[in-house]
Amino acid sequence: MHWTDTANYLAANWMEDAGVVTTIVGIWLTTRRKLLCWPVVLISDVLYLIVFYRVRLYSDALLQIFFLGFTLYGWWYWWRGVREEGEVRVIRLSPYSMLAGLAAGAAGSALLGFLMEHVGAALPHLDATLMSYSLVASWWQTRKHTANWWLWIAVDLVYIGEYIYKGLRPTAALYALLAGLAVLGLRDWRRAAANQTAA
Repeated sequence: MHWTDTANYLAANWMEDAGVVTTIVGIWLTTRRKLLCWPVVLISDVLYLIVFYRVRLYSDALLQIFFLGFTLYGWWYWWRGVREEGEVRVIRLSPYSMLAGLAAGAAGSALLGFLMEHVGAALPHLDATLMSYSLVASWWQTRKHTANWWLWIAVDLVYIGEYIYKGLRPTAALYALLAGLAVLGLRDWRRAAANQTAA
């Protein structure tokens, strides 16, 4: 590939590429329980809102709007925890909250899938299901529940196939990396929870 081809590709896809970079950095910071993760993730939310809207993945575009809210809430909630406790502490997810979250994800999948089918979205039901469970995972993440990583692993693996199908190869590669980061996040947060219990 000639350097002009590379330059043309980067010029045409700079927003998706910037979204990939900011998402990787933001999720890595989240696995480390660093407060800086939230402003970085905020930038990626805005970039991917535009990218997904352009390819008619409307559920994913709508998801970014919700992510903006979750990101701001998570930033405030983690900041408050750091101020009060000196660190971001992991909080156990109760069985009731887990079942409620999974049920909410299923209900959201059905309702949003029906809506997206009628507005001409690409892959309306799959995209709606992924969006719905991403919201559940995001809520668990803002509330500092380790279970968020289990759900992110499952969602990210399905997203890989969706993005390959839609021709968003850099984003598909990103989600493969995110699945790996979610595994690291699960490991690190479980260790943190064990250390908190021991202390």
